[in-house]
Amino acid sequence: MTTPTEFDAIVIGAGSVGNPTAYFLENEGLRTLVLDELSASGQGQNKAAIGGVRATHSDPAKIKLCQESIEIFSHWEERTGTDIGWKKGGYCFPAFTEKVEATIKGLLPVQKKFRLNIDWVEADELKRVVPGINENGLRGGTYSPDDGQVSPLLAAESFTREAERLGAVYRYGEPVTSLVMKGNAVAGVRTANGEYRATTVVNASGVNASAICRMAGLDVPILPDSHEGGISAPVKPFLDPLIVDLRPGPEGKTINFYFGQDANGQIIFCYTPIAPISGTNRNSTYEFMPIVAARLVEVIPRLKNLMIRRVWRGLYPMTPDGSPIVGKTPTVEGLVLGVGMCGQGFMLGPGVGENLASLIAHGGPSIDPEVFGLLSPGRDLYAGKKEALK
Repeated sequence: MTTPTEFDAIVIGAGSVGNPTAYFLENEGLRTLVLDELSASGQGQNKAAIGGVRATHSDPAKIKLCQESIEIFSHWEERTGTDIGWKKGGYCFPAFTEKVEATIKGLLPVQKKFRLNIDWVEADELKRVVPGINENGLRGGTYSPDDGQVSPLLAAESFTREAERLGAVYRYGEPVTSLVMKGNAVAGVRTANGEYRATTVVNASGVNASAICRMAGLDVPILPDSHEGGISAPVKPFLDPLIVDLRPGPEGKTINFYFGQDANGQIIFCYTPIAPISGTNRNSTYEFMPIVAARLVEVIPRLKNLMIRRVWRGLYPMTPDGSPIVGKTPTVEGLVLGVGMCGQGFMLGPGVGENLASLIAHGGPSIDPEVFGLLSPGRDLYAGKKEALK
């Protein structure tokens, strides 16, 4: 069967942002082509995600986009009949120090302003929310019960299948080599296999985003750094929320540490290095497990006998101000960006995709345009206030 060459929209990247975008574009009745350099959908940074989905941010745009993501993920099975491993267990940010307590309490006003279901809970209540949490120094914490978890692999497969069912065309192993330009507007893309035409091109290419933008003469700084994650063998379910410990680790190498138990009973975990590990190296390091094992046992001592099944390393496409770049480019007509997710592309993806589809089909996002504009490609990327809850 010959692939058509004329489309309403072309999405570059079949990942955490690209697949939901394709689905919602097709849902709007736009003929959509998805191109990816890899051999299948969701095989880039999507499969390195740990699957947490939270609206618990300090940035209003990320709060609203992730609220939409949660709405989409949590109702996906009833919408499509497909189980993607949704688990509504919430997120918990425990405070073991006065500094962390002040930080997370200080964010509650903006979080509540945007109707995030979150509150401070005292230590005794937190021990009920997180069974087995270390009581030593525990001051309490914030808890947002509507947040949850999803399987990144199941979600990628399902978004792809649903987008194809609506008419989307996927082409794998086909990297974009250049953009077709008509003056200051995009008219399509070129690959080694030929030329595809569309008046809208969505750059959702993750760590390759800067290279795609340069094809249109744009300098959009997306710099990858790497983070490691891991997962255990299944254990009897006991932990509902994902836990984010904002304390710097005693080993002096971590900013925060986060983990949870997925719908299959496996403990999944990751940490953020103090010094970013720049570049695209995805080889696991020798120091990750000793550091993460100590952190797991420090927060929940009962995990000391946990059996680890595997570890991996993925890439965060970072922006200078730590926030995504989402929307129409101000100088290149038809080029739309859903890039620079800063390691939160999986949880942001459905919300970003729904808003980009609305922007393309109707001229405006589905959330408040003023809030959506906080992530505009036209903003000063070096002047913004950075997200407090990385």
